[in-house]
Amino acid sequence: MGVRPSSIARTGKQSALPQEQLFDTHPEVSLDFEVVRQAARQKYTRPFLILDNAIVREKALRLRAAMPRVRPHYAVKANPDRRVLKTLLQEGCSFEIASIAELDMLLAIGADVAEVFYSNPMKSRESISYAVAKGVEWFVVDSVDELRRVHEIKPDARMYLRIATPNIGSDWPLLGKFGAGASETREIVATAARLGADLAGATFHVGSQCRNPANWRVGIEKTRALFDTMTKAGLKPRMLDIGGGFPVRHVKPIPSIEVIGEVVNEALKAFPEEVRVVAEPGRYLVSDAAYFVCRVIGTATRGGKRWMHWDAGLFGGVIETTEGLKYRIRTERSGPDIPWHVAGPTCDSVDVILRDEPLPSDLQEGDFIYLRNAGAYTTAYASEFNGFPLPEVRIFESKR
Repeated sequence: MGVRPSSIARTGKQSALPQEQLFDTHPEVSLDFEVVRQAARQKYTRPFLILDNAIVREKALRLRAAMPRVRPHYAVKANPDRRVLKTLLQEGCSFEIASIAELDMLLAIGADVAEVFYSNPMKSRESISYAVAKGVEWFVVDSVDELRRVHEIKPDARMYLRIATPNIGSDWPLLGKFGAGASETREIVATAARLGADLAGATFHVGSQCRNPANWRVGIEKTRALFDTMTKAGLKPRMLDIGGGFPVRHVKPIPSIEVIGEVVNEALKAFPEEVRVVAEPGRYLVSDAAYFVCRVIGTATRGGKRWMHWDAGLFGGVIETTEGLKYRIRTERSGPDIPWHVAGPTCDSVDVILRDEPLPSDLQEGDFIYLRNAGAYTTAYASEFNGFPLPEVRIFESKR
């Protein structure tokens, strides 16, 4: 059975912990592969995601145990399936949204809208107005323009400022598009004080799949200094959002949520107990709970390279491979690995998801491909481009 070998990554430069104390210190969960294989054999009509809600519950409990002061606000974009959202609501999670469509999903399941965080730093006036009408109270900003826009529509809105912090050691740094720098931060704080706006807190993001716990310490320390600046300006900061980025297991070793929690819990001692602390986990809560299953539709040799085409590609749920994500890929073949170029089923030349990927040489038409820990950003990204169907989503709840 082909399984991609793991790779070892270095500890982030900011970390003071030796690698053996930082990585893989606690067991990680994953959906039972035999359950997945049986599901594929029993019925297969198109690519599908199979997800165990029991693991989602377990991950939510584990995060709360690791960081007792931190309340999770699930990032809906990671996996917006209604059944997943209802499970997390039952587990006491609140939610973070990036659009009014996501807000509508939460309204449909009876979530407390006043606890929803609208964390997209660039929102249209129409979207802000709609959210306000539905009862949203919390809005992120990272520019003076956005602060003015929110304040004009809802003068009593609770706003929180997204600041830029280091993303060293993250597989996907998120700096650049969002996050106010030092000069912008000063201008935003001064403008909020002048307008009488309720700039009530701050947030940061350490980068996606962050394998350097020190990033959270740095972000929290920067926020502590920002709170002092806000207080001196006459503002009343009272909410700290430590963002997302909590890593899951793929092929690289990761720091566990318990190790990250130790760093976060220590750093939070700088804030009085009355300061509310939240996080925005997405991938961490749902990724381990699922496998993504697709099938080989054909193979070819072109220019001396072996090509394999799957019935799901860049447009069908496997887009994150193009950004560097390395799934642990399982098959039911045992031949020696050879380098494969892997493409999706569409006629778009950009639909190439892997190049020179070591996979079994005897893979052929009809074989199943299993992507482990794929519950996040697969079905959420998928489209019907070129007429290919969206992946099916199968959700069950095991007794764990």
